[in-house]
Amino acid sequence: MFRTHTCGELRITDKAREITLAGWVQTIRKFGAITFVDLRDRYGITQLLFGEELNKQLEENPLGREFVLQVIGTVSERSNKNPNIPTGDIEIIVSSFKILNKSSVPPFTIQDDTDGGDDLRMKYRFLDLRRNAVKKNIELRYAVNRAARNYLHQQGFMDIETPFLIKSTPEGARDFVVPSRMNPGQFYALPQSPQTFKQLLMVSGYDRYYQIVKCFRDEDLRADRQPEFTQIDCEMAFVEQEDILNMFEGMVKSIFKEVKGIDYTEPVQRMTWEDAMWNYGNDKPDIRFEMKLLNLKKASSVYTSKQDNVALINDASFKVFDEAETVLAISVPGCADYSRKQTDELTEWVKRPQIGMKGLVFIKCNTDGTYKSSIDKFYNEKKLKAIADAANAKAGDLVLILAGAEERTRKAISELRLEMAERWGLRKKDEFKLLWVLDFPLFEYDEEGNRWVARHHPFTSPKPSQIETMINNNPAINNAAEYLKHPYANIKANAYDMVLNGNEIGGGSIRIYQRELQEKMFAALGMDKEEQQHKFGFLLGAFEYGAPPHGGIAFGFDRLCAILGGSESIRDFIAFPKNNAGRDVMLDAPSTIDERQLEELQIRLNLKN
Repeated sequence: MFRTHTCGELRITDKAREITLAGWVQTIRKFGAITFVDLRDRYGITQLLFGEELNKQLEENPLGREFVLQVIGTVSERSNKNPNIPTGDIEIIVSSFKILNKSSVPPFTIQDDTDGGDDLRMKYRFLDLRRNAVKKNIELRYAVNRAARNYLHQQGFMDIETPFLIKSTPEGARDFVVPSRMNPGQFYALPQSPQTFKQLLMVSGYDRYYQIVKCFRDEDLRADRQPEFTQIDCEMAFVEQEDILNMFEGMVKSIFKEVKGIDYTEPVQRMTWEDAMWNYGNDKPDIRFEMKLLNLKKASSVYTSKQDNVALINDASFKVFDEAETVLAISVPGCADYSRKQTDELTEWVKRPQIGMKGLVFIKCNTDGTYKSSIDKFYNEKKLKAIADAANAKAGDLVLILAGAEERTRKAISELRLEMAERWGLRKKDEFKLLWVLDFPLFEYDEEGNRWVARHHPFTSPKPSQIETMINNNPAINNAAEYLKHPYANIKANAYDMVLNGNEIGGGSIRIYQRELQEKMFAALGMDKEEQQHKFGFLLGAFEYGAPPHGGIAFGFDRLCAILGGSESIRDFIAFPKNNAGRDVMLDAPSTIDERQLEELQIRLNLKN
């Protein structure tokens, strides 16, 4: 046999035992007539001692880094123990060895503090995966996978595979398409999710389905996106929203317990979409800290200082506020002592193109009860105090204010809130806070196309009390001014997102399961009967054969792993990821294909410069 034990297994209790190990050479250290070698495998590192006789053999047949080595020897107690590794009390006195395979000099060091940059490590990902830091990420991914499967199995879910070669029905992101040789001129698509298949499984009577499944979207990438990604995809029949929330709170809490040893016993907070947007500026708020938003435009009409009876931002002749669509503020605890240099730096931060604001207003709530602001000449101390009070600022706090177009300003102050929390250590990677966001709008208005689009996807049901509103009203919009008054603008989706530390980790809904309502939904999205039948005739037909009420959720598996592992990027937790251009630099893919293959597929390329 190649080995009797792994390189992370032996302890002082194994002293005097004869063993066989196999692994990769991590380091080589020569001391006169003896040589020490650290041998590494997936399980750990063990120190080897080559005595004088074997040292001569090493001189004739020297080892190198990443050589594959087999040794036979005896476990011995180390004279200089290493408390930093589990095998640090022992070493192996080698009696014989065999080089199983040699290695070229690696392009970077195979250790945690490697000298390899991202591009180099991705090109040689098979070497990068040997590093302990990467190995821990892959092990965590497996642990999350195992914990999810264990929980779902215990709850009666079946793991059922669904096809990867399906029909293209693009509604949001672009499909990846696959040509069919046997059906010239026709194409499969790779699934963006198994959505329609899991609904069909509910029609088929498999009332608890799950799948840890690859999904594919041809979209622009960033740190938390990949063209192929993994979901924990789940669906249940004969359920209401409350059943889904309770079931999958349980799953995530079970993962926390099994993977991280965290006993998450507190109830998961729930928040409406509107509250999330008004209080935090986005629909996936990080609730590990406060710093809620204050809308000064709205507050100014209703809020006055209880002590001084002063209006907030009215009647100051400050055009930046007066002419802005919205004025939003946050209170940052303990930052009133910010210097001019620091406030100037924050102003430049919000002016960056990715934030897009023209400037920043601040109010310092000094500990001596005075107020200092960048707009002193427009607002006296009474008004500054009124604004600070409305923003729940206390002595020693710093109020930051942005003004401008509503959507941009809301996004900007949401980013500013997160940035300030990051600077003050309020976003701790070992602290986890779950949140359900509920009651999303069912539709969004696409101003460019003057039409409705589904906020989630076209299979999401309205809230039960609003189904009749949807069925009994015409979705047509004549112009942009009408859409806010349209009954569809107020319809809420029977949908829910799970948020963890400011990241959406899961989203789902109760589904439409009646043909009439599904046709009405498709019509609202601009599909005529012919298009509905072409794209989704199979699903509409299935709804005529006793489709049960059903709903589900899909979790972003890669993202969940990254958050649990304390990383900003999902790439760290994928064995063979793509780069930000969607390329696999190790395989050099995508790439051109042979002319003969194109001929077989009856495809002619017409590339544009």
